[in-house]
Amino acid sequence: MTNRWLLPDGIEEIQPDRAYRLEVLRRRLLDLYHSWGYDLVIPPLVEFSESLLSGAGADLDLLTFKVTDQLSGRMMGIRADITPQITRMDAHSLRRQGPSRFCYAATVLHTLPRSPLQSRSPIQVGVELYGEPSLAADIEVINLMVETVRIAEAGPVHLDLGHVGIYRSLLEEAGLSEQQEAALFDLLQRKAVPELESWLGANIADTENAGMFRKLVDLSGDASILDDARELFSGAPAEVELALDELGEIVRQLQKAAPGAEVYLDLCELRGYHYHTGLVFSVYSPGLGQAIGNGGRYDHVGEAFGRSRPATGFNVSLTALLALSGGGVMPLAGIYAPANESDEALQQAVRHLRDSGERVVSGFNGQTPDFAELQCDRQLVLVAGQYQVVPI
Repeated sequence: MTNRWLLPDGIEEIQPDRAYRLEVLRRRLLDLYHSWGYDLVIPPLVEFSESLLSGAGADLDLLTFKVTDQLSGRMMGIRADITPQITRMDAHSLRRQGPSRFCYAATVLHTLPRSPLQSRSPIQVGVELYGEPSLAADIEVINLMVETVRIAEAGPVHLDLGHVGIYRSLLEEAGLSEQQEAALFDLLQRKAVPELESWLGANIADTENAGMFRKLVDLSGDASILDDARELFSGAPAEVELALDELGEIVRQLQKAAPGAEVYLDLCELRGYHYHTGLVFSVYSPGLGQAIGNGGRYDHVGEAFGRSRPATGFNVSLTALLALSGGGVMPLAGIYAPANESDEALQQAVRHLRDSGERVVSGFNGQTPDFAELQCDRQLVLVAGQYQVVPI
């Protein structure tokens, strides 16, 4: 009996004042995305697992709750990420010919938190852009992510940029087995330099290729690292040079569109390597120790649905944005109306106030109102035959 109020670890409820501020922020962001030409979609909470996990990799599979559909007997998943759902919609349900822009705001559910103390039921907002392979699409999406943080008043913007195309190109040259690739990926992500050097010496005979993997760990910092990278990767495949050019152009465009944003480059950033195909980016704020949002390019993700299209997008945590915004907009204080259903003048006054945007809380017979609990700082009183709003 005493434990019925407990929630599972990592599952949170959102109480009235915070819920109001969260909803105001959600509406602002969806209006922002609409103004940029992004159409709102609302994917289902559950889908058949083979659809929900198509092309998403093992990481998403481990994060997804599985249930059995009692109608078909097939396995269903509760969404842990919304991008695969919108990919299905773009590839199968809508099948638009030109570039397609979509936005969303919804809760996802994770079997495990992505990081310590992180919610397992985060509310995500984000955008997806399909059908445009050019760098201009990535620039639009990154600029919109920066604008998302600005609209939320979540503090200074810190952007972390990477490009998994560099690592992919070097891997193709190395000719490693699947197990070797997994071991190398782990060492690079941990930036375990002594272990990495030992592993490279034992597994990659081509010393030039091994040296390029070792150099990835050191290539992080401001835009000046791109010059170092071009020199260090002078013997690398042409795709590496193309990836460095894309990063350079992104930095130049951000300097124009978001001059206050701090840009950090990390060529060893391989988050979502099995999912992303090009640019990857994250946005941070000094008030939070983890990324507010993540994004990147994931071309060919629609291939599992029979329609492979270029794609790029991002998602951000709505609750993280709200926490960084200082609480956001406070709910409007209300007006208390006394109980009297038969008084037409009172009911008309209440309707007029509500139509004008006021919050009016009607009392009940026999109620002793707690104005603080009702969040009312004014009340309707009868003065000289007319109802007037007066301070409490």
